[in-house]
Amino acid sequence: MQKFGLYIPTRLVFGAGELKNLSQQPLPGKKALIVISSGTSMKKYGYLDLVQKQLAQAGVESEVFDKILPNPIKSHVEEGAQLCRDSKCDFVVGLGGGSSIDTAKAIAVVVAMGGDLWDYVQGGHGKGKPVTRALPIVAIPTTAGTGTEVDPWGVITNTEVNEKIGFGFEHTFPTLSIVDPELMLTLPPKLTAYQGFDAFFHAAEGYINRTQHTPISDLYALEAVRLLYKYLPVAVADGRDLRARSKVAWASTLAGMVEATSSCTGEHSLEHAMSAFYPKLPHGAGLIAISKAYYKAFKNDAMKRYMKMAEKMTMQKSARPSDFLDALDIMQRECGVDNVKLSDWGITPADFERFATNATETMGGLFDFDPRFLTREEIIDIYQQSYK
Repeated sequence: MQKFGLYIPTRLVFGAGELKNLSQQPLPGKKALIVISSGTSMKKYGYLDLVQKQLAQAGVESEVFDKILPNPIKSHVEEGAQLCRDSKCDFVVGLGGGSSIDTAKAIAVVVAMGGDLWDYVQGGHGKGKPVTRALPIVAIPTTAGTGTEVDPWGVITNTEVNEKIGFGFEHTFPTLSIVDPELMLTLPPKLTAYQGFDAFFHAAEGYINRTQHTPISDLYALEAVRLLYKYLPVAVADGRDLRARSKVAWASTLAGMVEATSSCTGEHSLEHAMSAFYPKLPHGAGLIAISKAYYKAFKNDAMKRYMKMAEKMTMQKSARPSDFLDALDIMQRECGVDNVKLSDWGITPADFERFATNATETMGGLFDFDPRFLTREEIIDIYQQSYK
């Protein structure tokens, strides 16, 4: 058996209604910067108010930073970090989707270390300096997709140079995460599907990862794949189904654990390049659009792993790796996302060359984890096959 390790230092509290017990949890400071999106849902549905009341019950003051975009940007990290310093906050709460939690992680690094986030990011124009500390982070996801509540990773876009890059350090594991599926009941169907497929691909990529997967990540990945295939279509069809929401939320958290014990592959590099230039493209939609062509490229390179995922999804014996591709197609049709058109977000075939360059120059290391290394021509071909 290969050598492997496990390090997920996050205190995880999972379950419907658990946010109402936040004040009973060990909190890592006395004043929190709460990071939320620029949208209205956190206030409209009372989630922000509940968090602030729970913090107050625990004797914790709070300040709110509410500018985060669906694809979060570096300038907002800088603005949030300044507010955090000015308000003398000693920990950061990410409340919302992955964008809010990822930004909270980035703010925690910049406030503790000083300088600019791109001083610490690796790839592109990042300087790759070591991170030795960060403010404590509390993660409260209201979506089921990124799994960022149990992994050290975040993704931020530097709009000045069109670089969307993942970052992560030992110190950016959340100290505490509350995963409460009741917060996900209000998500519309399409966002539910986009986010659920993000979780699915975290699991699938971590499972086919050539060098980083471990026996532990395999366990997490296969269970996440199974749960999402069965319950994501149910949650898309009926968002108020708390059981389906809970299963999808747990699958997303498991996929986050895959990210903490294995890694994404080139599929994420390919998508990050697209949404770096077209930030209105939802990350999950971009992944769905390229997924069939991407996984088709490796069907003869990870045959046993494709068949194992197919068996977990369909609960039937698999005879060929294409069974996974067929199951993926069925899942996308059942979730109503089998016809995602990249052209709807303004992408044209003229973009493919710069996408390929961006993917390899900013997060090119992920291609080393693919079942085999993709050539530039194959990368462009995946974009071409995926284009509608």
